[in-house]
Amino acid sequence: MTAAPRGGAPDGGRYGESVFRPEQSGEGERIDYGALAYDDFTLARLRSLGAGPGWRCLDVGAGTGTVSRRLLGEAGVESVLAVDRDVRFLRDRPVPGLELLEADISTPGFAPGGFHLVHARFVLMHLAGRESLITALAELVAPGGVLVLSDAVDLTSGRTPSTPYTTAMEAMWQGLRASIGTDVSWVPSYPHLLRAAGLEPVAAEMHVPPLQPGSPISRFWADTWERSRPAMLATGRVDDAAIDAAVRYLDSDTCSSLSAGMLTAWGWKPEQGVVAS
Repeated sequence: MTAAPRGGAPDGGRYGESVFRPEQSGEGERIDYGALAYDDFTLARLRSLGAGPGWRCLDVGAGTGTVSRRLLGEAGVESVLAVDRDVRFLRDRPVPGLELLEADISTPGFAPGGFHLVHARFVLMHLAGRESLITALAELVAPGGVLVLSDAVDLTSGRTPSTPYTTAMEAMWQGLRASIGTDVSWVPSYPHLLRAAGLEPVAAEMHVPPLQPGSPISRFWADTWERSRPAMLATGRVDDAAIDAAVRYLDSDTCSSLSAGMLTAWGWKPEQGVVAS
């Protein structure tokens, strides 16, 4: 989850530089809280799509490598190439079949080969040139293989009751968009973009982990707000007291909000000789 854009934010910031720096104490743990919230859902979908023995997989923005390792250990895939702009967390826990590549996927010429599965979770939402990147990732899928993309969908709206959580989330999304270019508004268009990239059939689903005191997703958001606090404060929508109140709200029985959803969409590369209509 640490792949980064070559630009796109108004101030030219990048994921992992001004916000979510991998060298910052606790960043690996923050990523792992997200993994605890989403990995079971992700692995179930990847296995249902056929990920298993003989498959060569590409895990883009692999973060701490939890999905990569579970593909190898539970799905029994042949190999996983785990790509991230900073692979320090991946080096810590090597396993047989796990290959590492430190690279920026938005660099022209990024083409590590053809794969049965190309997977990217919580990556493209932080990148500029998203449509062209989806096309580029589709080109890395071998004929008969599948591209799987997962990103966040903001479930707050003008009709959502105001809570300390919704106030903090609105400031977070605005602050991350201004500072590093994060934009989740276009994520629901994934199925269309996958088809436009020449993949079919395509489908999508949503997962919303429950916000409960002490849950992995609640701890993930609390840590995420702490790391993005300067960007949130810069919006003028919140002050330190409001962020602290939101953290306490997450850990209370009065919490009655929806976490951001994770939309997962997938599309298949036609077999050789089969032309998508």
